[in-house]
Amino acid sequence: MFSSIIDKSHNQKILKVLFLEDDDKIVSIVEDFLKAYFFKLTVSVNCTDVLEILEKNFFDFIIIDADVSGINLIEQITKIKEINNELSIVIIAKDINSDLMKKCIQLSVDGYLLKPLEREQFNLIIKKEIAYQNSKYRLESNINYLNQYVDVVDKSTIISKTDIDGKITYVNENFCKITGYSKDELLGITHRILRHKDNPDILYKEMWDTIKTQKKEWHGILKNISKSGKVYYIKSTIKPILDLEGNISEFVAFRDSVNVVLDDKKHLLSKIESNKLSLLILVQIEEFDMLEKFYNIVKVDQVEKTFASNLLAYLPDNYIFEEVYALGDGRYALLCDYYAFEKLKFNINQYLEIFVKNVTESVLEIDGIEYDLNVILSYSCGKYSLYEDAKAGLEEAITKNKVINYSNDSSIKINREAKKNFEIIKMVKIALDNYKIVSYFQPIINNKTREIEKYESLVRLINEEGEVISPYEFLNISKKGNYYNKITSRVLENSFKMLEFVNTKLSINLSALDIEKEQTRKEIFSLLDEYKEQNNRIVFELLEDENVKDFRSIKKFIKRVKKRGVMIAIDDFGAGYSNFERLLDFEPDILKIDGSLVKNIEKDAFSRNIIETIVTFAKKQKILTIAEYVENETIFNLLNEIGVDYSQGYYFGKPEAFEREK
Repeated sequence: MFSSIIDKSHNQKILKVLFLEDDDKIVSIVEDFLKAYFFKLTVSVNCTDVLEILEKNFFDFIIIDADVSGINLIEQITKIKEINNELSIVIIAKDINSDLMKKCIQLSVDGYLLKPLEREQFNLIIKKEIAYQNSKYRLESNINYLNQYVDVVDKSTIISKTDIDGKITYVNENFCKITGYSKDELLGITHRILRHKDNPDILYKEMWDTIKTQKKEWHGILKNISKSGKVYYIKSTIKPILDLEGNISEFVAFRDSVNVVLDDKKHLLSKIESNKLSLLILVQIEEFDMLEKFYNIVKVDQVEKTFASNLLAYLPDNYIFEEVYALGDGRYALLCDYYAFEKLKFNINQYLEIFVKNVTESVLEIDGIEYDLNVILSYSCGKYSLYEDAKAGLEEAITKNKVINYSNDSSIKINREAKKNFEIIKMVKIALDNYKIVSYFQPIINNKTREIEKYESLVRLINEEGEVISPYEFLNISKKGNYYNKITSRVLENSFKMLEFVNTKLSINLSALDIEKEQTRKEIFSLLDEYKEQNNRIVFELLEDENVKDFRSIKKFIKRVKKRGVMIAIDDFGAGYSNFERLLDFEPDILKIDGSLVKNIEKDAFSRNIIETIVTFAKKQKILTIAEYVENETIFNLLNEIGVDYSQGYYFGKPEAFEREK
């Protein structure tokens, strides 16, 4: 009869209903009504049975016929409430007088049905009770989940709460564990007891302004000190808790320990001795001695400490290293139980490869300056000679590093150079931010026709005074931060846009450092896709570099771009470590003869002989040649006589900005 009134929801299916009625006819009618809504229905015809049933079973709500013989309704409801105060109660009666109604209201009766039962009235009451039970179920379910979430967070996170004055009102066990203080020692005091003197006052001023004045979350890393004097770093999120009127009622702080303890070698060796079997990883910042040359001691110290505080974050998921041991000179140690690492089922080499990749792809930013760091690793497993073995492996990996002793005068000179280098890095950052890294273009002439057939894109920096700065003054120093790749990105962007303004070929310089960087490769191929129809007008000039680390990736890059019609030139050929065997591996289309040979060709027979050898070799391999630093007609005529194909130099034109860039 009522089976199509409403679909049975999941909550209705689990609701348990008790019906008290001694009239068989009413039981038959109402039972059909209720079964249209509920699966779990219990019918009782005896008031004594009802109380016993309630004692032994849980119900969500009960329907009572007030006209059941021998029942005192108010007394019965009172007893029911004593057994289960949260039970919803619906009364069926022929009529309900005001006195009875008043008493029922006082006992918090939830609904009333009048006889004879009407379908509309019945639906209204039952739907109301179902809605209430559903909301109650959702609330209880949410509270259940919330309690579980709170339990997980409480066990995995360091938590504290404070009142609006900053006094601690709650700490969890993790908080006590890392600080070394008990709850009784912490409650009622401020976090000042944990504050390390290295944290500047302005840090706390900004924090309180964020959470108390702006009523926003604050995020940051704090250096703290435990009860025993142990230094530790905490990554904190502090959130103001607001009431319904938007007023702050308290502050709650969630913290993750970055577990960095700036410790010494003695502590590390002691920890190794206390372990049965360990895994030790030594980490060295690559070319750390170069950092010391380029920056003053304060900056280098900041780099070391900041890298140490971030080091564990570079490790893959499920890391089990709890401390970072800073050993000085950009060297760090990580130590863990060997069997604990084995349980991760992580291949150690793959684990460390991910770690190195994360370091390489990250940027360390300090005081607005970005540092692009790489690391060298060594690891050892065991108990005896663990540190010695790992150290020997690391020393083998960095054998090219040299130790230099400076006198006092040299130290002063180094400090001056560090200051100068810092100013250059600052200048580069400002130029990048203001799009003042630009491209100048120098013509390349066909020696037979004297017509311009190519332009070379050359990077320039415009400083705040409007002066044009040569790359020789900033490019190498930029490699010590993350700015070199950003400069390359800007040059690529400028150069490809120039294809719209010239109808010649366009040469763009790339170094091994550029090609080895995955992000730069992605950008290059993205631009080649965007300018697909112009690919045959692009020439990539590869700068020779004896520090090539990934020769295979460079060869692969060359093959990919050549398939698109891009030409490859080898820049500055004939100087430095030029290698004909390496040259054939690159399969270039063009050789650019080093300018130091070209500008001496008038007076130096040796330079002329080398150029003749290069040209002879190039013609046999069907490779074009370009001579740089062609500064006068005599040099040009000699090159033409030798058979050089193209010339580039001040005799034909200086590097200049096109009108669109002026």
